[in-house]
Amino acid sequence: MIGTVLCYVLLPAARLLRALRDAFFTCRKNVLLAKSTSTQIEDVFAESRGRSVPEEQEALLQQWLEEGAGNLLASGSAPSVAKVSVTLTSDWIEGSELLMTSLSDLNSAPEVTQYAGEHLTELHALASSEPQDHAVTELAELPTEETVAEAGSAPSPALVPQRDHQTAGCAAVSVELQNEDPAVLAWSLVCDEETVPMEPHAWPIQDMVQFSSLRTEVPYHEVLWRDWEDLSAKPCELEQVSKNTPLFEFRVMSYNILAQDLVEQSLDLYLHCHPNILSWNYRLPNLLQEIQQWDPDVLCLQEVQENHYWEQLEPTFKGMGFTCFYKRRTGKKTDGCAVCYKHSRFQLISFSPIEYFRPGLDILNRDNVGLVLLLQPVLPEGLDPKAVSPLCVANTHVLFNPRRGDIKLAQMALLLAEIDKIAKTTEGSYYPVILCGDLNSVPDSPLYKFIRNGELSYHGMPAWKVSGQEDFSQQLYSRRMLAPLWPSSLGVTDNCQYITLCQPKKQDRHKYSRDFLLQFHYCDLACQRPAHLVLLEGVTDAKPDRPPHWPKPAAMVKDPNPQPLVPRSSGIIQHGLNLTSVYSHFLPQRGRPEVTTMPMGLGTTVDYIFYSAEPVEHRNRGGRRLYQDGALKLLGRLSLLSEDVLLMANGLPNPFCSSDHLCLLASFGLEITSLREG
Repeated sequence: MIGTVLCYVLLPAARLLRALRDAFFTCRKNVLLAKSTSTQIEDVFAESRGRSVPEEQEALLQQWLEEGAGNLLASGSAPSVAKVSVTLTSDWIEGSELLMTSLSDLNSAPEVTQYAGEHLTELHALASSEPQDHAVTELAELPTEETVAEAGSAPSPALVPQRDHQTAGCAAVSVELQNEDPAVLAWSLVCDEETVPMEPHAWPIQDMVQFSSLRTEVPYHEVLWRDWEDLSAKPCELEQVSKNTPLFEFRVMSYNILAQDLVEQSLDLYLHCHPNILSWNYRLPNLLQEIQQWDPDVLCLQEVQENHYWEQLEPTFKGMGFTCFYKRRTGKKTDGCAVCYKHSRFQLISFSPIEYFRPGLDILNRDNVGLVLLLQPVLPEGLDPKAVSPLCVANTHVLFNPRRGDIKLAQMALLLAEIDKIAKTTEGSYYPVILCGDLNSVPDSPLYKFIRNGELSYHGMPAWKVSGQEDFSQQLYSRRMLAPLWPSSLGVTDNCQYITLCQPKKQDRHKYSRDFLLQFHYCDLACQRPAHLVLLEGVTDAKPDRPPHWPKPAAMVKDPNPQPLVPRSSGIIQHGLNLTSVYSHFLPQRGRPEVTTMPMGLGTTVDYIFYSAEPVEHRNRGGRRLYQDGALKLLGRLSLLSEDVLLMANGLPNPFCSSDHLCLLASFGLEITSLREG
């Protein structure tokens, strides 16, 4: 309670007092500039030059020297620039405390502090020089509106771009139009250091939202730099892959491309974006350029709008050599999932769309869908097509609602049951599996652990905890999951397998249908009093009468649809696909977690590529099962970005990445068995 009072009462009051104080200083400066001579102004501001300059103000002063003074008088002589800089420097010292309060977190960043310290000597040298009358006159003649807009505009959140592996090979930061978003400017990485700065244009209205201007001349991969990580050359602690092992190599991309209908329905999520970059006519070429840049052999897409797919995407992908399959979400939803593969690399064996909506089941009452394909790799002529194993590719987009983790688990169980059906061999083993999609669950959440570890005890777990997206532990009531999670009528066991495909442990044990059992309700044998039954007058001595509406017993027949009796477990679900993630979800070079999307400016990972691997016997680390590559080997992956890097690029989407998700890309290799044996 005390913390709430301090946060919501005292803090706004302190800010109000500070704003009033700064308004007083601002009025004082305007009066001095308008009515006083240059000598009087120099005397009034002499004290401010002698005071120590806080680090926050140093960063802002340095930025003005770099952007304001350098661009304001670009056509004038060098002495004039220095003179105006001195006068404005004293101005900024007097009146920037309120602005610095709102940007204290930003300016305390190590990049800004270091950059400000490097130019502190130059700043003091300029501040100590004697201003001239004509310099002050030039400043006084500036339009008032332009001055207010310049003072009210927020400084760049990052003066120097990150210098790490993500920006390797880029020499400098290009200086573009000042009316561009500073975050976009900070990410305009180019290799040409001779870029000529253009004339700036101040924002006409104070506090106006500064949208990012459109940039089409810089390729995507030169702006948000992502490294390709070659994992085939790195030694593996668990298994050293032989260089002589022949492999069928291919690339898989998973990408949530953001359906246009969802953009228009939720514009409040994209207020940081310029309206033009949200249009489909702008986004489509960017998305296609990105896909062409990385050239995947298998493409798994989520949030694919139906009319855009049939009218634009599918014809374009066919021209790129893809064969495409699409499944729209059920109900009134206009988007869905798509799986495309290059017909020169794969041939289709089977295709199975999945609808998670099941009428009458509260646990499966949402319109999400999935796709499961079984593909046969195409080998060069002269090689046996059966020398390489078929590949099972699955793609899905799980429910978003953070509170309904029970639905997410049920949807995932249906998908895993379908994969079990498609990928299982006649011997009972599995073909290699690659599972892609937007699972709307964070790493190390119960849903993530279920996929990776193959087991989850869910009984009594709060439903919101399954995905780990949000913390609802403070709520008085929260939905808890009870066993069994879904009814037996769904036809899926707790091992995420279809009941019809399960072999009963005992051939004589069957689950009979309801109609078959009802015929014994009033049969002669059921109406006879057992001999050992204790005689109780009026209770056990009465023979039940058949109700008038009850059908007469017919000849006993065998149940035409017997089902195997599969006992349900007590709150534990399992699967046997042995899946592990392509990504580690952490960037060791930056010491930050990977992110694949940024809802409301907060970075998180919800998109994944899982693939089949072999578990290491008796090796677990902190409850995590350890894997090593089997027949399907991970050869490389496209690095992800951290939250701070995406913030510098104005979040997602931005002028260069036209989705609110990053694409995931991985390179795999399938062993060619006949060549290896030979």
